[in-house]
Amino acid sequence: MTRAVDHFADRLRAAPQSRLQRGAAAEALGLARELARRAQLLEDPSAEPREMPDAGMFAAADQITVAAHDLALVLGDEEELARAVALVREAQQRAGV
Repeated sequence: MTRAVDHFADRLRAAPQSRLQRGAAAEALGLARELARRAQLLEDPSAEPREMPDAGMFAAADQITVAAHDLALVLGDEEELARAVALVREAQQRAGV
């Protein structure tokens, strides 16, 4: 999963500002929030997940990287991993990078 996220993050970092503004950064933020939510629920299912803040379009690549690495540390099985990888690939496709 981290390989897929690192690829997506690299593509975001290389993308022109216009592409980020047209939705790539928002797509990445949505992915980062979902990955962070999943990691929090796995770590503490009884706690209400906190939402990752919007740190701006130029931070989106870093946000997905951090969230994915956090999730990778707590994933329990191959099925969860496969779902997370699919989320990353789908988000990258929607982002167009």
